Amino acid sequence: MPTLPRTSATVLAAALLLAACGTEAARPGGGNGEAPVQAEVLCPTDHLAHGDTAPSDPSPRPSGRPSALPLPSVGGATESGVNITALHAWDPESGCAGVDYSADFELTNRLAEDATYTLTFGFLSASGGAVDHGERTVEAVGPGRTVKGTVVMSETVGNPPAVTGVEVTKVRSVPAAEASSASGTCPRSGVHVYADEGDAAMGLRVVGLHLVNCGTRPYRLDGRPKLELQDEDHKTVDSVRILEGTQRISTGLGGDGSPKAVVLGPGEAAVAGLAWRNTTQAGEPVNAPYVRVWARPAAAPVMVVPELDLGTTGRLGVGPWRKDETRRSAAGTPATRP
Repeated sequence: MPTLPRTSATVLAAALLLAACGTEAARPGGGNGEAPVQAEVLCPTDHLAHGDTAPSDPSPRPSGRPSALPLPSVGGATESGVNITALHAWDPESGCAGVDYSADFELTNRLAEDATYTLTFGFLSASGGAVDHGERTVEAVGPGRTVKGTVVMSETVGNPPAVTGVEVTKVRSVPAAEASSASGTCPRSGVHVYADEGDAAMGLRVVGLHLVNCGTRPYRLDGRPKLELQDEDHKTVDSVRILEGTQRISTGLGGDGSPKAVVLGPGEAAVAGLAWRNTTQAGEPVNAPYVRVWARPAAAPVMVVPELDLGTTGRLGVGPWRKDETRRSAAGTPATRP
């Protein structure tokens, strides 16, 4: 298959189309299935590299002068509603410095509500091995709506294998109204809720649930977060026993003891630990990528994606909320409210 030589020696990385955060967002009213997706062009130019797209059409695809590559069968539609539509190589004459390859995709929201998607792509060599990967987040896609986007791979150091294919390796979706956030505009709830990257050692998994008071009033927590586990199809997983505390999973994790009242001032934060083991013995392993979190009774739920690989253990330990003394907003003041 035709490919292009690469001459730049920048660090290997998966460059995202939107340089700041790799996110596409629907325009206001995007839930009606009509508004286009906002996205910046990769390399602005007067040349239309993807056909006769009218200038008035705010296409999320890159411009410039790439060379189209044949799209192998791995680029077909997936069961998750993602379809890879094109693969391009960018040489030094393409008008897009710093980019080796780009892939166009279409995403269809098959859920019954607005959803935010996180997509992971693998750029593949002729042998099928991964040369690099990229991740894209597409926000607030209306039900039944199809949007378009682009993921790119930056120029690479040395002489790695040429990319001849691309595939979707993982698709995660959460209801837009329940999307987690660590910073930015303060939700109407007055708190940011999110999960960290976690830690894994010898089959033990530990993930922190974080809550930051971004509002203007004190926020009180008294207990443990309430959880609902969901599988890849967003079906409730009820075969896992949720334990109070993490000590029955492992000691020394800081998630034991009785809950105590925690009052967070504006800018202050709290954390609660999740702990499990991924041991697999007799039985069917349980994977629950999604966790719906209620920070306190009557709170609005937030969905996080800690990728719980619970093996056949059937247990998840949940620690109590405790004040996180290591986290406070930079200025000690709440974020802007919508």
